[in-house]
Parts: sequence; structure tokens; C-alpha cells
Amino acid sequence: MKLTTVAEMRNIDRRAIQEIGIPEVVLMENAAREVFLALDSLLGGVAGKRICVVAGTGNNGGDAFAAARYIANAGGRPKVFVLGQAERMSASAAVNFNVICNMGIEVFNLREERDWDKLQVVLKTADGVVDGLLGTGFHGRLRPEARRLIEAVNRAGLRVLSIDVPSGVDADNGQVEDVAVAAAMTVTLGAPKWGMMFAPGSVYCGKLLSDGIGIPKGILEDDRIRQELLLAGSVSQWLLPRPVDCHKGNCGRILVIAGSRGMTGAAVLASRAALGIGAGIVTLACPESLNDIYEAKLTEVMTLPVQDNGSGHFSLDNAEELLSAASGYDLVLLGPGLGRTEEAQSFVRAFAAGTDVPLVLDADGIYAFRERGELLAKCRHVPVLTPHLGEMACLLGITVPELKEDLLDLGREAAKEYNTVFVIKSETTVVIYPDGMAYVSNGGNAGMATAGCGDVLAGIIAGLHKQVTDGRQPLAGVYIHSRAGELAYEKKGNCLIAGDIAEMLPEVMKELTRDEAELCQ
Repeated sequence: MKLTTVAEMRNIDRRAIQEIGIPEVVLMENAAREVFLALDSLLGGVAGKRICVVAGTGNNGGDAFAAARYIANAGGRPKVFVLGQAERMSASAAVNFNVICNMGIEVFNLREERDWDKLQVVLKTADGVVDGLLGTGFHGRLRPEARRLIEAVNRAGLRVLSIDVPSGVDADNGQVEDVAVAAAMTVTLGAPKWGMMFAPGSVYCGKLLSDGIGIPKGILEDDRIRQELLLAGSVSQWLLPRPVDCHKGNCGRILVIAGSRGMTGAAVLASRAALGIGAGIVTLACPESLNDIYEAKLTEVMTLPVQDNGSGHFSLDNAEELLSAASGYDLVLLGPGLGRTEEAQSFVRAFAAGTDVPLVLDADGIYAFRERGELLAKCRHVPVLTPHLGEMACLLGITVPELKEDLLDLGREAAKEYNTVFVIKSETTVVIYPDGMAYVSNGGNAGMATAGCGDVLAGIIAGLHKQVTDGRQPLAGVYIHSRAGELAYEKKGNCLIAGDIAEMLPEVMKELTRDEAELCQ
């Protein structure tokens, strides 16, 4: 499913109107019908219900005016409050505004204090609210009157349906500078907006519904729209079937270079996840003084101890040995729990520059390139990096708030400049390719905010190297990881730990292969 930026959605609307010839008021009518149907579902019917409709003077308000007509025709009792100057109302909004006035629907312009008093009275007795105040055109901070209206709606504690995007949410990045309408449900029009996938905007949206409002599918799915929502059906199609005569050597030979004193768990989790997702052979390269720990913790994973002179971490002296060892593997996962000593960072950079084997870099493997991302472009294969927001910001030399403000563009610029695939982890995970294609996964849950969760993800992506259509491993890994987290949450709730996610990997793979079999029937 395509996700649009605000500018792209405006262009989609323009094409539908100018190129296809769909009148704007027809699109508004389609939107209003879907809003009404959603509201009817949200409230268990609108007949006899008191509905407070808050609207601006743009097309978002026009959708709300038209929805008020549907509500009235279904036996509801809408009262409409308009914020803004009527003379500045958009043409299509004005058409629907005049219709509801001619129908005798009560309309109040929020100008004088008595109008605000009337709003308070209506909100105290209302059964629900329709929010058509600002829409996707909003950016930055609210005007005082808009803030006052939104705060009044939120204080009422009613079930709110927002049109297109909750008022106060930036539809491009999901940020809320001031306050936003806390919707129980949002009907987004045309296509979902990129920012609606990210907190806090995604939280304000409540349950998210999407409707194309009659815009031709070819426009909504234009190849020039370079953002997509990651869905299970796609992942099933990317999985490669195993031939009958397969053996461990051609199911993926993965070398994990990870761990240091005090962080052996990261190496264990990553290695187990790589093997647990179906890789044929997984070897953990580790500092020699820690090898006994790994031998005790790991059964199916082999270990490759390298000299560390008792330090418990890697150094530049290990680069030549491990570069030679890596030549016998299909992919190297480098970084989980590696430590941030100068010696370890030097080792990471030397290994990444010297290896001819595909790389997945995680955690401390990414830290070694902080503000030196240009070195990544020199890797012989396009590396996959799996940073959380803090690690990504550190890599780029900016703050996390700066990154979240413009995650899509900053991520795209970095992916192109560094010739790197980024898997950027937060409550919503983003995968961005060097060609600018971006994918979002909104699966998972708050229980996955636990130490080691990222190590499991890195291991999954590495372990899928020979099992998924070329280039799709990061996407499949992100989906499988989030789905495993959902299954673990069903059993453990917020008490789940990273190992619980790894234990659910076989269940997810069975789901995906079952879905694939059903598609073939």
C-alpha cells in the first residue's frame, strides 16, 4: 500500500480533478459519505445522536459540512461550529456550507465569546464529534483560536472522528508541536499519509481507516510515489522455496562478529536469531577470553575465538584473521555488543573496508562510522545498517528531534550518499534503499521496548540472506521480527524479553509459508 507525503497527495488530487476530470465537489461528496459511514460505525448508529461538527474554511471543513448533511439525513442531530472567515472559504467547501445552511442545520461561527459558550454547552450533551478543522495542510504551531477549539474538544472526552488527519498533527512527519485532536478514529482520504505512521501522530489518529474516495487506482499507485506500507502478503511472496536436495551449506553460511566483556548476550541473541530463522550454518567470532561463555550458552552455533590478550574485545590486530575467515561465508553480521573502544572501532572500519562479503552492521558496528558515514560508500557490497533513532542521529551528527522532524528526507539523503540500506528502528520501523524507496512497518508493540530486541532483528536479517528474494531481506526481516513480537506479546505482554521474540520465529515462518500455499491454491 502506497503512503503519500502531503505534497504528493495534493498532486494526486490535482491529477484526479484536472487530468481525469472528476469535479472537486464529487471527491468531497465521496469523502463525506465515507466519513459518515465510519462515524455511524464508531457510534453504533447516528440516528437520534447529537453530533458536534467542528470545521475550518478549507476543503477539510467542506468534507465536514457534507458529512453533516449525511448525519442529518440519517436522523442524527448535527450542530456545526466553523472557525475562520467565511469569505475565505474554499469554493467546494462553500457549496456544501450553503447546502447545510439551506437545510436548516444549526451553524455557529466561532467569533464572539457567546459562540464559544455555545460550543461548551453542545459538547457537554453531544454523543460524538467530527473533526474537520485543519486537515493535511497544517504545519508548525496552532493559532490560538485553533488551539482553544482543539483543547475544548479533547476536554469533552467524547468519541471523535477526524477527517483525513487529526487537527494539529503534521501529516508529513507525525509531529505535534502544540496539541492535537485525540481521535478515536481517523478516515484518511485518497491514501494514508507518511506522518500518520509515526508517534505521536499515529496515537492521535486512533483507529486508522483509508478510502480512495473515487480517485483512480493508477494515480494512487503511481510508481513515482516512493513510500509503501510493508504487508504480510508481500513478504510471503519474497520467501524462496527450499529445494528437496538442499543442505546446510546452501541455506546460508553466516558469520557473526559480536560481543565483548559485559555484552556477551547481544552476540548470543543475534547468533541464535540468525540460526532460528533458518540459516544453515552460523558461526560466532568472539574474543578468545570469552569463548568459554559462548560455548556454554550456544549449542548449534559454532564459535571462532580470536586472540584478545585477555581484553575481552576485538582490536585492529584481529582484522586480517577475520577477513580471511569471512571469505568462507555468505554474509557477515558485525557489531552487536562489540563495544566502543577505539580498538574495536578501528577493527570495524578496517573489516568493513576490506571484506568482499555482504555486510549487516548493527549497534557498535554503526557507532564506528559516526559522522564518518562516507566511508560506508567504499564497501564492496551495499551494507545494511540497523540503527535506532539515536544511532542514526549520531551517524549523521544531528539530534534525535532534528532527525524525527525530517526522517524521510534525511534518511533518503544518507542512503543515497552512503550507498547503504537503512533499517531505522523506533515505534515504527523504516527501511530506506539507496534509490530512495522507503518502506514502513507499523507492526509490533510496546512490549518490544526491551534490551536485545535489536540484536534479534539484526540476526534475523542476516539469517535470511539465502532465503529471500535478493534485496528484500531487510524488509522480510523487519516484518518477521514485528510479527514474532506480536506473538510473544500475546503470551508475555509487556514482560516479554528479546529471547521470547526469537522463540516465536518458527511460528511466523509457518504463517508465511501457509499464506504462500494458500495463494497458490
